[in-house]
Amino acid sequence: MALVLAIILGYLLGSIPFGFLMGKWRGIDLRREGSGNIGATNALRILGKPAGITVLVLDAIKGSLACWAAPALASAMGVASFSTDIGAISAGFAAVLGHNYTCWLRFKGGKGIATSAGVLLALTPGGLAISLGTFLLLLALTRTVSIGSIGAAAVLPLGAWMMGGRGLLLAVTSTMGLLAIYKHRANIQRLLAGTEPRIGKGSK
Repeated sequence: MALVLAIILGYLLGSIPFGFLMGKWRGIDLRREGSGNIGATNALRILGKPAGITVLVLDAIKGSLACWAAPALASAMGVASFSTDIGAISAGFAAVLGHNYTCWLRFKGGKGIATSAGVLLALTPGGLAISLGTFLLLLALTRTVSIGSIGAAAVLPLGAWMMGGRGLLLAVTSTMGLLAIYKHRANIQRLLAGTEPRIGKGSK
C-alpha cells in the first residue's frame, strides 16, 4: 500500500503543469504557441527568460520532491520493511510520466527533461552530472536545445551505471531516456528537415 501511494503521489506531483499555469497567468496558452509544448524550452521562447527559468526549476523540483517524499511516506505509515530505494525510484518515474501525460490536460504534457533531471538529482547526482554535461556540450556545439536534450537522454542509463546504479535504477533510467527521445520525435523530424530552431539563429 505504501508503494502504491508513493507512486500515486509521484504522478500527481509530476502532473502539475507549471508551464501551462505560468502561461495562463500571463494570458497565453503555451499549447497554441511555438512548439505547442508546455515545458521549459517553449516557455522560455514564448514567455521570456524569467518565466522559462522558473518553469525549469519548478519542473525539476517536482521530480526531486517525488523521490524524497516516497521514503517519508513509507516511514509515516510505519512500514519498517519497505524498500525506500524502490519507492523513491518508482515515485520518481511516476513523476516523469505525470509530467509527460498530465491528467489535468487530457494526458498531454511536456517532454520530461527538467523533471527527469530532478529525479536524477535525488537518485543519482553523479549520473545527472554526466547527463547534464552531455547536454551542455551538445548545446554549445550545435546551439540546438533538442539535440542537447536527446543526447542527455541517450546517456541517462550510462551515467547511472557509471555511478554504481544497478537493477531497477538502470531499468528506470533506460526507460526514461527512451521516453524522452520518443517525446522529441517532432524535433527529430525538424532536425532531419533542417528546420529546427537554434538559439538566437532561428532554423538551421
